[in-house]
This record gives sequence, structure tokens and C-alpha cells, in this order.
Amino acid sequence: MNRKNLAMLMFGLLFVAFGWYANRFIEKTSFLIEGERYYVLFDDAMISMQYAKTLADGHGLVWYPGAERVEGFSNPLWVFLMAAFHLLPLTSAQMGLPVQISAAIFLIINLIFVRKLALLVTDNEWIALGAAFLTAFFFSLNNWSMQGMEVSLATLLVTVTAFLMLSALQQGKFSWGAYLLLGVGTLLRIDMIVPYLAFTGLMFLFDSENRRRHLLVGLSVLIVFLAVQTAARYAYYGEWLPNTYYLKVGGITTLARVMKGVENFVQFIWTTGWFLYTIPLAIFFLRPKKSTTILFLVVMGQVAYSVYVGGDAWEHRGGANRFISVAMPLFFVLYVYALELIRQALFAARDERFPFAKVFSVIALAGIVVGSLFSFNTILTNDSLLKWTLVKRPIFVSGTERAVRMGLAIKSFTTPDASVMMATAGSISYFSERPGIDLYGKMDKVIARTPQRTDTAFRPGHNKWDYDHSIATLLPDVIAQFADDSMDEAQPYLDEYGYKRVKFKDFIFYIREDSSYILWDVVK
Repeated sequence: MNRKNLAMLMFGLLFVAFGWYANRFIEKTSFLIEGERYYVLFDDAMISMQYAKTLADGHGLVWYPGAERVEGFSNPLWVFLMAAFHLLPLTSAQMGLPVQISAAIFLIINLIFVRKLALLVTDNEWIALGAAFLTAFFFSLNNWSMQGMEVSLATLLVTVTAFLMLSALQQGKFSWGAYLLLGVGTLLRIDMIVPYLAFTGLMFLFDSENRRRHLLVGLSVLIVFLAVQTAARYAYYGEWLPNTYYLKVGGITTLARVMKGVENFVQFIWTTGWFLYTIPLAIFFLRPKKSTTILFLVVMGQVAYSVYVGGDAWEHRGGANRFISVAMPLFFVLYVYALELIRQALFAARDERFPFAKVFSVIALAGIVVGSLFSFNTILTNDSLLKWTLVKRPIFVSGTERAVRMGLAIKSFTTPDASVMMATAGSISYFSERPGIDLYGKMDKVIARTPQRTDTAFRPGHNKWDYDHSIATLLPDVIAQFADDSMDEAQPYLDEYGYKRVKFKDFIFYIREDSSYILWDVVK
């Protein structure tokens, strides 16, 4: 068997191994409640699922039937895909499964294009195998994707775009398809404008033969996609930007966000082996070329964006956040390529004099790639490797199960018109099937436009709440959760508006005593 056939066999085995891992991952994120298995997504994804469910049921693109029109999501294309799944004859407990399966499929297709991209850049099957291997088992990418976020499709779009752009560059051609894919990406998430502008600017810089076309076509396609979605948003929601923009960016200075973003990025690379992230820089000293420079700067564009927005809300859980994860396959191509260039620089001169030198150096390189996989997946928690290898359930799953149980409990002691105030807004709303009051303001225009609180650490999307609005004005029938460490702040409102503390199915709820939407005979 020649080297190419052996490499193809190894790729086949890699795809089989990833398929097994994805199946096992989805299984480990599910759980049993009263004998029924639930496939439930990460809570932010469940907010999108709630919008999708309401849309599929014919009530419009709102959080629940009859709710005010507020764009509490930032992934419209993903919401529409979820809405399509809600047309399938599945129960609420099963509805997360097709989303997870589709994410796994997107990740498998992404591996195919990681290989194609690596071959395009390096013309080396083994570098391509190493890059695909690191991508396949990178926990952060798998976790965000298979717990229901749009990261799988965003990653695929970035990888395919990189392949199309660099392929066209090598052939002296221009790729319309790449710009159309990037345009679709802005419908998936508005911040996909970051890789869009990065690719456009870099191709303008490096592709002198098609410089004018990159500028005119790139910007024209972007303007069309942004104009269409902005016009649709304003026509339906009466806003130029998603409510999540006002929530996360409004009321905090750019300097404060950037400082937090730098802190989060340093924490990420420090806890997963900072030295490994410097290795791709070797390419610029050993064999610099346009293709690798473009990939490197696209990755850095995602890092810069992550820093600018202050990182993500779950940085304390460790690993790469959603913004950085989408560019990690490009990083892994650069990483393995750099290792190979270092190997050649150290051992190539000795290959002829010492026959075993090349064999030894190749084995050492493979060992470094495998060993670095453990470093890339070691995050803050002590049991991170157990979660990566699926000995334990992945992060977020325990909290998801608790939120689902809470939602089902609320459904059992309320009528359909009972309003519920909650912080974990996705799963509780989806499974309680009750009108929700989002404490953190993702679906609340009033909260989204309040100043960021200064009495708590900055955490994007989780630093705004106002009990005078959420309790005194909206008067929820049930209060399921409070903001972190804010019980003392909420207590006067509970006393003034007549909320009774009730323990039901191991949960503590605060129920308005004069509410006519409570099944008191059940809850007592």
C-alpha cells in the first residue's frame, strides 16, 4: 500500500472514530426524566428553539405566542433550521436530537474540507491528517456544536471559504461562491461579518490580479445581505439591530470590554498550553507564503473580535469560546504545518547520513501532535479530560437537566397563562410552555437598554437586571430564579407584592399569592 492510499485509509478511520465520538457525545448530553429520554441543547440554543417552536406553530418569530416582537436571538438562519425540525412528528423531549445530528454532520463535512485545505496549502497528506485529527477531537468545537449552537455551520462556512479563496488564488481565478457563502454566514450570525471582512481585505491585499473584483464584489455582496436582513428586522421588530446587541454592548465602555476580552483570551491560551499557540509563527521564518499568511490573519481576526466584545459569558468554564472555535480548524492546519517545517529544518540534513533520522523525526512529530491534543483539551476544571473523553457528562449538561426539570415542575402547577420570571430562559421557557419574563433582558427591550451593572463582574449578556421592572411592573405569577447573589436586592419586592416561598419537587419557587393562574391544590 502506497503512502497516499495509507493516508486515505487513516482518514477513513478518523471519520469512523469521529462518528462514534459524536454518537457517544450526543448520548452523554441526554438524560432520563420519569422514564423518558430528553435530548436538550445548551440554554442559549434553547432560546433559539423556543423562537423556532413559536414560529413553527404559526405564532410568528417571537419568544412565546402573543409576546412582544423582540429579536432575542442573533442566529436567524439557525432558528429557521430549528423551525423546520419542529415540523417533524417529534416530542419536545426529542426535538433537540435532529439539531445535534445536523451539527455532527456539519462537523464531518468540515473535516473533509480541513483535509482539502491542508492539502492545498501543504500538499502533504500527513499534515492534512494531523490537522483533521486535532479538529475532530477538539472539545470546545464539539461541545458548542453538538449542544446546539450554530458553531458547527459557522465553522464549516469559514473552512470552505478558506479553501475556495486559496484555491482561486493559486489558480489566478476569482471565487464568487466564497462571497456568497460568507454572505449566507451573516444570516447565520451577524458577527460572521468579521471573517467576511477579513477574507475580503486579505484577498484585496494578496490577489493583485483580482484586487478590484474583491473590493467591488465583496463589498457589494455584503451590502446586499446586510441590507436585506436589516430591512426585514426593522419591518418586523422595529429595530435596526438585534436586541442582543443593545444587551451586550450598550452601557459599557469599549476599554472595559477589551480589557475583559484580553483577560479571557490570556486565560484560554494559558490554561491550554500557551507555547503551542506560538508554533505557527515558525512558518513566517521557515517558509512564508500568501496562503498561510491569510489563514493566520483570519484566525487573528476572530481573536481580535473575541477581545473586542469582552469574550463570551462562559469563559469561566475554560476552553475556546464560540468566536475563537470557528477558526480553530484553520489554526490546526497552520500548527501541524509549522511542526513539519520545524522537523525538516532540524532533521532533513541528517536524513541521508542517518537512515533512521527521518523515521525517528516523523514518529516524534506524530507523538507531538497526539500529545498536544491533550493540552488543547485541558481546561480549567479538574475533570476536564474526563468530560472530553466522555467518561463524565460534558459541561453545561447538569445545569440543562436541572432547568428542564424546573420547567416541567412549573408546567404541572400552573395554567397556560401563568407568567414566569427566569434567568435560565431557554430550557425553562421551552418545557414549562408558559409566558416568560427574561430577567437578563435578552427578550426584554427595557432591560437590554439599561446600563451595565457595576456591582458584579462583567459577563457579556448577564450584567443587566432590574427588579423594579421585572417584578414590580411585570408582576410574574411565578419567580423561578434570581440573578446571582441578588436575593437581598429582590426580597423587598417579594414582600411588597405578596410572593410566597414554596418548595415543590425539590425546587424553591416564589409564587404570587393573588395569582389566579396557580393550581394551589397541586403546589401545596
